[in-house]
Amino acid sequence: MDNQLPLFYGLSFLTVAIAFAFAAYLYLWVKKQKTVNKKIEEVSQLIKEGANTFMRREYAVLARFAIIAAIVILLLLPSPIWNGNVLDNIAMTLAYLAGTVLSAIAGKIGILVATLSNGRSAEAAKKGIKPAFLIGFRGGAVMGLLVVGCSLFGVAAVLMLTGNASILLGFSFGASSLALFAKAGGGIFTKTADISADLTGKVELGIPEDDPRNPAVIADNVGDNVGDVAGMGADLFDSNVAAMASALVIAQSLSGGEYANISMVFCYAILGLLASIIGIATARIGKHGNPTKALNSSTYVTTGIFLVLTAAATALFPGFSWRIWGAAAVGLLVGVIIGITTDYFTDDSKPIVKKVAHASQSGPAFTVLSGVSYGFISALPAMAGIAVSALIAYQLCAPMGEGYAIFGISMAAVGMLSIVGMIISNDAYGPIVDNARGLAEMGGLGEETIRTADELDSAGNTVKAVTKGFSIGAAGLTVISLLGAFMSEANDALVLAGREPITGFDIMSPTVFFGILIGAAIPAVFSAMLILGVDKNAQRMVAEIHRQFKTIAGLKEGRKGVKPDYGKCIDIATSGALKELIPAGLMSIAATVAVGLIGGPLAIGGFLLGNIVSGLLIALFMSNAGGLWDNAKKYVESGEEGGKGSDAHKAAVIGDTVGDPFKDTAGPSINTQITVVSLVASLLSSLFVAFSLFG
Repeated sequence: MDNQLPLFYGLSFLTVAIAFAFAAYLYLWVKKQKTVNKKIEEVSQLIKEGANTFMRREYAVLARFAIIAAIVILLLLPSPIWNGNVLDNIAMTLAYLAGTVLSAIAGKIGILVATLSNGRSAEAAKKGIKPAFLIGFRGGAVMGLLVVGCSLFGVAAVLMLTGNASILLGFSFGASSLALFAKAGGGIFTKTADISADLTGKVELGIPEDDPRNPAVIADNVGDNVGDVAGMGADLFDSNVAAMASALVIAQSLSGGEYANISMVFCYAILGLLASIIGIATARIGKHGNPTKALNSSTYVTTGIFLVLTAAATALFPGFSWRIWGAAAVGLLVGVIIGITTDYFTDDSKPIVKKVAHASQSGPAFTVLSGVSYGFISALPAMAGIAVSALIAYQLCAPMGEGYAIFGISMAAVGMLSIVGMIISNDAYGPIVDNARGLAEMGGLGEETIRTADELDSAGNTVKAVTKGFSIGAAGLTVISLLGAFMSEANDALVLAGREPITGFDIMSPTVFFGILIGAAIPAVFSAMLILGVDKNAQRMVAEIHRQFKTIAGLKEGRKGVKPDYGKCIDIATSGALKELIPAGLMSIAATVAVGLIGGPLAIGGFLLGNIVSGLLIALFMSNAGGLWDNAKKYVESGEEGGKGSDAHKAAVIGDTVGDPFKDTAGPSINTQITVVSLVASLLSSLFVAFSLFG
């Protein structure tokens, strides 16, 4: 059994190479598709330049944060450098920097592929839904394969070089801290532009969504890339790394000289990537097919392939446990169920979206009230799913011995994220076809082409809501296992200090309860700070749009040759996002450190519990309510409930503008925030043991 681990390191790197080669093939296939419309080429170039400008400026800000964090890690982690473990501190610092760099690359890859695919998908929509769908999906698949390949490569390389799973926490912190700020910054940018464009264009002037007269329209399309593509790529890279890191930390503590558990984590990650490759390669849609059905079918195919491959591997390799396979299988199946329930609440062919669209006839207050209500209801199935999968995984693995119950939960998270290559492919498809819809309108490709692009975009919104539910669910299981990793790290420090190790967190303890209350409040404050950032920024952009319509002669009338100043709106969104992206993340980290220094490891345990429960609830509510409002608007725009320009349409647009920062700024950032504070707690556990007022 000891010889298995080198085999799985080798297989990890081989699988990564296969994924990269397939991604290169898909990239070249997308690039080969023709673009002939000059207007689309011109606008695509503006979107690409705007996205790259924002990314350069954002990464310059984040690089300064990363350098400061690296210095702190070098001095203090895993123990103060003056204690003599210099090599461990250097390894932790290098792992942290590797995590940030790979996370940044994940975002950059997304921008490159999305800006290549959007115009091609728009022009392909002239020929029908099938070619346009394939370009959008394969463009997203390039990102999916490269992001998962980078995460598997990074985790395998760090563990192989250091032999210490605790160093992986530094790698994971690098990935998650950059993802937190990238998701927050991209989310603020994209929703600033989206809300401003919708309110001034659709509601005030009654012009189409992507009318080139609107000064915010290019910023809106840039935002789809920097928020929904780059930010999401970094986010899911972080989720995958965190799930593997927490599982490997616990597996190493259980190894006792045997490496089957560690090998099993890598084996399942390898097979998940292979299943995603097969699922992507076989994804198809008919000439008049349903894109939502095609995307969901590819997810189900990938799920089935993964379950069969992992069952075969469990039977084949000595030391692999069927109980652990059961935990991973439960995690994956619950992830699919969460996706199906999310689809019920956000798909415009299902009754909930139609009810909210109908409520819009009575005014925007009813749009908001019904959307909020169904958003809260929608959180229950997903929360129950996470709870059930954690409970089953725990009970399945508990008979294996001490520590295996938490390992079972961590493997449920690995299972849920095993097909993350397919999940990212579906998620990145959304913003690509959203851009394609805008480009079809700006390129004057005709109503039929726009209608085809709208159908693709609606599928993207539905599937994006499903994938967000999937990633939030996986984050829930991951942070439960990170709680186990924190206990493991804290107990090592407590034993060294000659104190009793932690066996659990008693909520009747005032120290634990103190942590729970503070932890539960953090996601709400974090969300409020991000949404206020969007609010302040959007108000500035709306004022700029009004100024341009008033001062640029002939702009409102659409006089030939008259163009708005797109660059000014892009600059407002960029500068505002960069100003607002750091404070919310720093607040979360500072709160974690403060609770640890006040109450010690028991208070931190409570803090993480409160943060997990509150964060998951708010994230699921915001993600689903936002997707629900977006598709209710699209349902009205399809001609239902009065169609475009009606009072119901204006009310639905207002609902969508409320939901925009819910689903694309705060909601998806919360699961990264939960991961970040969990990793900070684990990394600083020895500090909280040594220094705390009441610990």
